[in-house]
Amino acid sequence: MSDPTPNPLASQVRRRRTFAIISHPDAGKTTLTEKLLLFSGAIQIAGSVKARKATRHATSDWMEIEKQRGISVASSVMQMEYRDCVINLLDTPGHQDFSEDTYRVLTAVDAALMVIDAANGVEPQTRRLLQVCRARNTPILTFVNKMDREVQDPLNLMDEIERELGMTVVPFTWPVGMGKMFGGVMDLRKNQMRVFRPGEDRANRNDDGSDEIIDGLGNPLLAERFGSYYDQANSEVELVRDAAPAFDEAQFLAGQMTPMFFGSAVNNFGVQEILDSLVDLAPPPGDRPALQRLVKPEEPRFSGVVFKIQANMDPAHRDRIAFLRVASGHFERGMRLKVVRSGKELRPNTVVSFLSQRRELLDEAFAGDIIGIPNHGVLQLGDTLTEGEALQFTGLPFFAPEMFRMVEVADPLKTKQLKAGLTQLGEEGAIQVFRPVSGSVLMLGAVGQLQFEVVAHRLEHEYGCKARISPCRFSMARWVTCGTATGSGDGAAADERELARFIDGNSHRMAYDAVNAPTLLVEYAPELRAIEANWPKIKFHALREHAGLVFQKRLEG
Repeated sequence: MSDPTPNPLASQVRRRRTFAIISHPDAGKTTLTEKLLLFSGAIQIAGSVKARKATRHATSDWMEIEKQRGISVASSVMQMEYRDCVINLLDTPGHQDFSEDTYRVLTAVDAALMVIDAANGVEPQTRRLLQVCRARNTPILTFVNKMDREVQDPLNLMDEIERELGMTVVPFTWPVGMGKMFGGVMDLRKNQMRVFRPGEDRANRNDDGSDEIIDGLGNPLLAERFGSYYDQANSEVELVRDAAPAFDEAQFLAGQMTPMFFGSAVNNFGVQEILDSLVDLAPPPGDRPALQRLVKPEEPRFSGVVFKIQANMDPAHRDRIAFLRVASGHFERGMRLKVVRSGKELRPNTVVSFLSQRRELLDEAFAGDIIGIPNHGVLQLGDTLTEGEALQFTGLPFFAPEMFRMVEVADPLKTKQLKAGLTQLGEEGAIQVFRPVSGSVLMLGAVGQLQFEVVAHRLEHEYGCKARISPCRFSMARWVTCGTATGSGDGAAADERELARFIDGNSHRMAYDAVNAPTLLVEYAPELRAIEANWPKIKFHALREHAGLVFQKRLEG
């Protein structure tokens, strides 16, 4: 017999939907983010993305450099309620130079919404992000944007998505016309057509607050109003229905099949179908693996993982917010929490939820929710918080940098501000900061050039410290360890001695990162291969996960 007592935690978990919006730059991702907020009722007027140089900016872009350049360089977190569901929406940077931030965000979500520019099709950054999603079997919904412009043929787009991304595509809507002749979309599941009407900012379209809907895809009125464009769309739909398989929920949840929608985010068109489908199709929070065991979301005891740290969301207060994905249990403001890595105890009383830069004091949260904990260096990326159990969630990636620069302060009197700024920016993952074993000049590591420009801008405008960023001779980095995570006793001591001998023997090319992990820096790949051959007991890692050897040894020792 099943337990007749309902589990209140399970009912709260079933209400949660946590997803990220991903795309190549300029596909319209941030615009769509705003319009989802608009249609959910979370905001009443959207900031005009096209008018970023004016007084209004995208709701999810709060950083000054984002407003100046019209790009997203940091992930934003927003929470809203729609149809009795609590939706946690994460807007990510599209630019490849900030892909590391996006990868970490993707570890905190249960689904992803992929935005594709209908004119450009599948672009390089989309492929990279999809690889991360596919590796985690993340369910994906696809929104083909900008149908109000001259774009590619929808059948070609569908074929390209299947071919390039290796996923089965099942259209849920289909466009009638494009550009100036864009008439709207056929809803293939509801057997109706939503008629396109241009208009920004407000969700309410007609006097009664709704789009014009024409029932029946075979309705003679459609041919009368849209002529040859309807005839073409109708024949394409017949072709698609014959060729495309039926939607399979199991394949969708496994990340192998994606429902496809068409629309124009800037005109608020096609957004309603996306929002409804996110509620209907995206899964609620599921089990999350820790090193010790599998953690179920409806468990009574709280656990969560820090996947992002953001400095200076409120420049007036120089704050640092740790974004935590709740993995299980019920969070209550003021409860006692343990930082498993350090053993320190927290009693957070000012935990917040977000609508971009607007924040509200939070009294409670459940699995799937994203909460913000004000942080003054106590929390690091990848930290697990629990009510006492020694858990460590895995999978938060740190990639070896591909570009390096030296950084010095222009005004020696500002040295303290430089170190404080780089410490905080390193903690949030905006840049990787390395302290050389030999020498005093700090080094920065990044995936792309734009990261250095953003860091220089933020140091000057958020920390009052102008930095000189200059070329560096290094081009590769590898984190180094010795032995295994489960080593103990005499073997562990020997491993530590060998690692210390390696660091001492290579001090001219060794540094420590933000969490004091020893890092080898080299100029050329052959140099790295020679060092690996000369030190067979040392392990060289291109990827560092926060769940490292120090954590395991501390638990065991």
